[in-house]
Amino acid sequence: MTEQHTVVVIGGGQAGLSISWHLVQRGIDHVVLERESIAHEWRDSRWDSFTLVTPNWQCTLPGYTYSGGDPDGFMNREQTYQFVRGYADTFDPPVREGVAVVAVRQSGSGGFDVDTTEGPMHADHVVVAVGGYHTPVVPRFAERLPADITQLHSSQYRSAGALPAGEVLVVGNGQSGAQIAEDLHLAGRTVHLVTGGAPRVARFYRGRDCVAWLHDMGTYDVSIADHPGGLGKRENTNHYVTGRDGGRDIDLRAFALAGMRLYGRLLDVADGALRFAPTLESSLDAADAVSESIKDSIDAYIDRAGIDAPREERYVPVWRPEREVTELELPTAGITSVVWSIGFRTDYRWLRAGVFDGAGHPTHNRGVTAVPGLYFLGLPWQHTWGSGRFAGVARDAEYLADRIELEAGVLPATATLA
Repeated sequence: MTEQHTVVVIGGGQAGLSISWHLVQRGIDHVVLERESIAHEWRDSRWDSFTLVTPNWQCTLPGYTYSGGDPDGFMNREQTYQFVRGYADTFDPPVREGVAVVAVRQSGSGGFDVDTTEGPMHADHVVVAVGGYHTPVVPRFAERLPADITQLHSSQYRSAGALPAGEVLVVGNGQSGAQIAEDLHLAGRTVHLVTGGAPRVARFYRGRDCVAWLHDMGTYDVSIADHPGGLGKRENTNHYVTGRDGGRDIDLRAFALAGMRLYGRLLDVADGALRFAPTLESSLDAADAVSESIKDSIDAYIDRAGIDAPREERYVPVWRPEREVTELELPTAGITSVVWSIGFRTDYRWLRAGVFDGAGHPTHNRGVTAVPGLYFLGLPWQHTWGSGRFAGVARDAEYLADRIELEAGVLPATATLA
């Protein structure tokens, strides 16, 4: 028999739980299907020393907020897992753990047919809340590295001690790559870091966390439709910074002074050697320029608002490469491990609906697709930069819940959505 629901939510992380909370409040029948267990990604796909890069006071979900004693601190991996898992305990959402969705397709009679590992379901509405990071990216030329080199993706990295003895190459300096490189460096490992175009941001400036300044400035509330970068912002790499030990900058130049080896963009593997583009200096300069531009915007805001904030000297680069290394043989350098931190690909092959662009990304407006009744939640830049943060997910979930409530006929047809 086919199980019937008004809404099927796919994914039991913070996004799926957030819309479930709203649906519970509205009395709308639904089920949340989670392939593994609630919030498992926070525990299973993060390294041991992981911390959030957003301060605890910004951790809020519908009907739930951080209540610990360190609002300006940064939750570690276990605390983040417990935060999200504890959220579920506050309202008893209809989550079914260990149930995978095999396929979703539009039904000829309306709504959606949902095939699961526990049998078929039918739903009037489907909310896809599985995020946008599915398949770890490892380049094909990784196959040409020496067979005795340990290779793993950043999602598999746990600690320096779990890697074999020897030097470590980290490829990618986005949020994960930069923090993993720091973790290895602090553990006393010699680190080689391949840089790309990731920007950076200062942790603190003029007496406050930069996140606090940007929050007050409304930066996280600007919609992608109003942003100068437009939809292209969804492809941007996040700024690297860390919440470790109370929060601090990640300055790759300072790491280089302390012995970390830095390289430009990785091009290929040929004849057993890695080849790099001579882009290191320009990448470091570009990352610093972004950080300083954010400080410029904070200065302007402080001046406009007449805020009494302490002055602070601007950053001066502490290191520059004397020459750009463009070739590296791993065995000669003593490198025994490679951590690939170059992102993920989306994988929605199970979702059979015409809502994807040529790169496999869902096309939507605030999570609402062109297919009636099909929605996405928890995507980077779904509506604003803040969509990637707990509070932003909460706002996006409320918007979709209002939409579902309207389309389900609970609200009058003249209702408007904020």
